[in-house]
Amino acid sequence: MQPPHPSGVCSPGDFHESHSLTVIACVTLAATHSRMAQLKYLCGFGNEFSSEDPRCPGSLPEAQNNPQVCPYGLYAEQLSGSAFTCPRSANKRSWLYRILPSVKHKPFAPAACGNLTEKWEGAEPDPNQMRWRPFSIPKSTDKIVDFVAGLHTICGAGDAKSRNGVSVHVYTCNTSMINKCFNNSDGDFLIVPQQGELLITTEFGKMTVEPNEICVVQQGMRFSVDVFGETRGYILEVYGAHFELPDLGPIGANGLSNPRDFLCPVAWYEDRDVSAGYTVINKYQGKLFACQQDFSPFNVVAWHGNYTPYKYNLDNFMVINCVAFDHADPSIFTVLTAKSTRPGVAIADFVIFPPRWGVADHTFRPPYYHRNCMSEFMGLIKGHYEAKEEAFQPGGASLHSIMTPHGPDAECFEKNSVAELKPERVAEGTMAFMFESSFSMAVTKWGLETCQKLDRSYYQCWEHLRSHFNPNWKPRKH
Repeated sequence: MQPPHPSGVCSPGDFHESHSLTVIACVTLAATHSRMAQLKYLCGFGNEFSSEDPRCPGSLPEAQNNPQVCPYGLYAEQLSGSAFTCPRSANKRSWLYRILPSVKHKPFAPAACGNLTEKWEGAEPDPNQMRWRPFSIPKSTDKIVDFVAGLHTICGAGDAKSRNGVSVHVYTCNTSMINKCFNNSDGDFLIVPQQGELLITTEFGKMTVEPNEICVVQQGMRFSVDVFGETRGYILEVYGAHFELPDLGPIGANGLSNPRDFLCPVAWYEDRDVSAGYTVINKYQGKLFACQQDFSPFNVVAWHGNYTPYKYNLDNFMVINCVAFDHADPSIFTVLTAKSTRPGVAIADFVIFPPRWGVADHTFRPPYYHRNCMSEFMGLIKGHYEAKEEAFQPGGASLHSIMTPHGPDAECFEKNSVAELKPERVAEGTMAFMFESSFSMAVTKWGLETCQKLDRSYYQCWEHLRSHFNPNWKPRKH
């Protein structure tokens, strides 16, 4: 095994083919993260992984999945992320070897959903451009709010029961989940932290996720979130599909988000009795349900498979950009995609706008004015987005619905229409992102009214656009 790369990502020789055992990458956390001095990860996207807690060597059964008696007296349990009969290339499953199986719990009962919803009829349709100021984080001195209680649905479409749809949430919280875990039976969560680090404990192990990183916790995986102060971020939820790496086509074999940069936790277990009761919260058909059990669900001693949670550092994105003229479509910045049944059309894409060089000649370099057959929800992790540098703030958001026009504000247009076209760094110190979906997303009542963050003056950023039309214009003679 090669030594871990100092950045925490596997070094060039570390990525193996998916049928191979994957090299473990050690990630040494900064001094501010001394509470978790060192975590380990497996590297690669969608690999066939194997992991066992080093406290129980040999806990993975040899040469079979379901022996009559498992090592250490463990229970074998399969977690399936796809139909059994899916083609091998799309078949997702992992085998978990645990101290007690997850079936051991009291019955589920309805639980308060708060502002988490799948009711898209709660507000009237509104095709206007929308922008939200930064969403408020509750003060711990006022109210204790954990990750689940801090989930708020902004917009979405479709239906978890029919397994076809998408939701966009924001989370705002100030305390860790204590003797409580979350399980999403409806779909996958793509979590984008904006403020505050997350320590996410899963059945597969632990992972830390900081702003400028993302993580995906796939359907059915139980997880708990620890936070270390006031914390905020965004969530893209998809029903009926899993996130994949985008196809590269003429780009070739390498580029965008490379498989070797994705990290998956290694096995870690706790054998802990919880006599006071451990709460499992299940999101099922858009509602929350809770059940009680008397042990920790994070009792998986070993596991193997290709259906896992994973994380990714956005700094590792290999940017493709135009080097001659014109502004390329934002699809070249796609990190992950959840495909629909229509070729080339996504249920949802996760797109970023990272720091890069702008060198295009004879070109208006910021994003062009646009109407789109997709819905575009944008958020800002840090910095200033190039097309709207002032009022679009970190922790806020915008939504440009299907066929609603949008583009640079008046100030951006005027400045960049006369700017000297020399090589320049674009978006330095910034990270904006977009959840793009083929669904026409409805905004919830919380997003329109309750949150009190909707900026109803947003339209005014285009009010000062003026006509530059000159009927007497003549082309220059060369």
